[in-house]
Amino acid sequence: MSEPIIALDKVTKSYGGVIANHAVSLTVERGSITGLIGPNGSGKTTLFNSIVGYHPIDSGSIRFDGQEISELRVQEIARLGLLRTFQTTRIYGKMNCMQNMLISIPHRKAGLRDMFAREDGAVAEKAEHLLAFVGLYEKRFLRSGSLSFGQQKLLEFAMALMNEPTVLLLDEPTAGINPTLINGLLDRLKRANSEFGITLFIIEHNMRVIMNTASKIYCMAHGEMLAEGEPGEIQRDQRVIDAYLGAN
Repeated sequence: MSEPIIALDKVTKSYGGVIANHAVSLTVERGSITGLIGPNGSGKTTLFNSIVGYHPIDSGSIRFDGQEISELRVQEIARLGLLRTFQTTRIYGKMNCMQNMLISIPHRKAGLRDMFAREDGAVAEKAEHLLAFVGLYEKRFLRSGSLSFGQQKLLEFAMALMNEPTVLLLDEPTAGINPTLINGLLDRLKRANSEFGITLFIIEHNMRVIMNTASKIYCMAHGEMLAEGEPGEIQRDQRVIDAYLGAN
């Protein structure tokens, strides 16, 4: 077995006297689609923020591709190939889709006025290809703020792909999306995993979605790891059922 692409060992994070994550350990296998579920307030988003460097952990270890990253800054972690998306989209609403794609590359954020003038053809072609991949090619010159919320999530996904991540963490990718767009988004996620080789680690509340997408699922509750296993195992796990139904 190869070394996991992400390995957390007893990660603990607190805010004041509130412990958001307590001794959380997990692994994400290279090339996999791994799910993370749990009731609201169970510490899932905090864990994602810690993995990508937004919030330094109090103790424990976070390793990415064999390297300890718990003390690295967000930009340093991103350059290693570990990126994340958010529950609420982070796009530039007054810019069109192509401009959003081009500005998503960190070293190109300066000098916006002449962005198109100095952009080489290969980068622009890559942006168009990825917009086509997520189904937004025909809208590439529309202001991104005019897109539906689901389309904005597809744009944010394409923006992340511009950076050629090794691993992409997605925080509730289907939340707030029109049900008619969910299958299209899931298809793009699976294709990014199979065609581009991107490892996906997904927080998701839609149980149908995560059970049909992930090969392994972790469940958190009250800041701690509650259960792990294949989708069928998680569905039958009484601890997971109790956590979602609020049983004692």
